[in-house]
Amino acid sequence: MEYVIITHNLTKFYGNLIAVNSVNLSVRKGSLFGLLGPNGSGKTTIIKMLTGQILPSSGKGDVLGIDVVSDPIKVRTLVGIIPEQETPPSFLTVMEYLDFVAEIRKIPEIEKKAAWWFNYLDFEDKKHVLCKDLSRGTRQKLMLTQAFIHEPELALIDEPLINFDPIMQAKVKEFFVSYVQKNNTLFLSTHLLETAEEICSDIAILHKGDLLYSGSMSKILEENRHLSEFFLSLVRR
Repeated sequence: MEYVIITHNLTKFYGNLIAVNSVNLSVRKGSLFGLLGPNGSGKTTIIKMLTGQILPSSGKGDVLGIDVVSDPIKVRTLVGIIPEQETPPSFLTVMEYLDFVAEIRKIPEIEKKAAWWFNYLDFEDKKHVLCKDLSRGTRQKLMLTQAFIHEPELALIDEPLINFDPIMQAKVKEFFVSYVQKNNTLFLSTHLLETAEEICSDIAILHKGDLLYSGSMSKILEENRHLSEFFLSLVRR
C-alpha cells in the first residue's frame, strides 16, 4: 500500500504546552482522510507542520516522500493548502491573486482553469473585486480555488466548509469525493462530525494533542455506531 503522508512521533511544544504529542499517522494514497478533534486539539498545528509552515519540536513527517523539515518549500510546491483562516492578499483582485498563484506555481492556461472554478463555485461576478471587499464565503471559494487549480495529487485543508451555506457545502463535498476518486488524496481537518462520517474513508481523532484513534471509517460504522458516538466515547474518557 502506498502512503502519501507518514509521521513518526511528530511533536510540537509551545513553551510548556504540548500542542501535538508523539503522533504517528499513515495516510494512504487515494483516501479522504479526516483529522478530527475538538477546538485546540492540535489539528491545525499538524497541518502547519506537514506543510512546512512551522517546525516540529521533535519527530518526523514525510509528505509525498519528502521530509517536511529538510525541504518544506518543495512540499508546499506540490500540495494544495487551505489554511484555517482564509487570507488572500487584500490589495489584489480575485483574478490578480489567481494570476499570482499561476506565476508562482507555473500554471498554464490560468484564465481557462480559473473560469471553470468561477462557474463551479458561482463567483465569476467577483472576478475583478478586491479581496478585502469579499464576503467570508467568497474568500473561502477563492482559497478553495487556489488550493486545487494546479491539480495537486494531495491537498491538506483546514475547516474548508465552515463559511459555506448548505448548498455550497454540498457542492464542495461533491468535488472532494470526485477528487479522491481520481486517485488523489485529501487530508481534511474538521470538527464537523456529520461531514466526516458522510465523506471520509479514514479518520484520526485527536484530543489535547494526543492521537486517540486512527483507522477506517467503515470499521466504526460496521459496529453500528455513529461517528459522533464513537468520537465522544473517546474524548470524554
